[in-house]
Amino acid sequence: MAKKGIARAARKELADVPQQLAALASMSVPDLAAKYLELYGEPTRSRNRDYLKKRLAFRIQELAEGGLSTRAVARISELGDKLPERWRMRQVEETKPAEPPPPSPVAADGRDARLPPPGTVLTRVFKGTQHKVTVREDGIEYEGRLHRSLSSVAKLITGTAWNGFSFFGLKDGSPKAVTS
Repeated sequence: MAKKGIARAARKELADVPQQLAALASMSVPDLAAKYLELYGEPTRSRNRDYLKKRLAFRIQELAEGGLSTRAVARISELGDKLPERWRMRQVEETKPAEPPPPSPVAADGRDARLPPPGTVLTRVFKGTQHKVTVREDGIEYEGRLHRSLSSVAKLITGTAWNGFSFFGLKDGSPKAVTS
């Protein structure tokens, strides 16, 4: 019922639709978010300017000229089961609560259990250069410096973010090249 009251009040304020739509172009993102709250009755999670302008333009026109008929809404519901599989899967995923990622396995000594034992040397050839890292109790040694993770070493080598376990071939459980 509260949304209907908001819609009625907004409809009266939105008598000049073209002027309202033109005003959206010069609004900042915080202004668009405030307008979204005003028109939809709930805050937006988006901070994408173009998305907010499109949603607000739709809502302004909907309030001024009316939304979908009850017959159209019923037909959409009726056709819902005939949606392509990938659309239905997307809808199911959106309704599922987000599960936190599983924690990294931790060995008895507090190290990441996915790492090989301390003293292991991992090698990787990248762009024609062989890179060697040594697994230590307190981190990963590369070129005489201690790093917190394999990922930080992989980023240092490649210049881009990498999963260190993947870069050094530990993802599948067996490293590409290991020397103990």
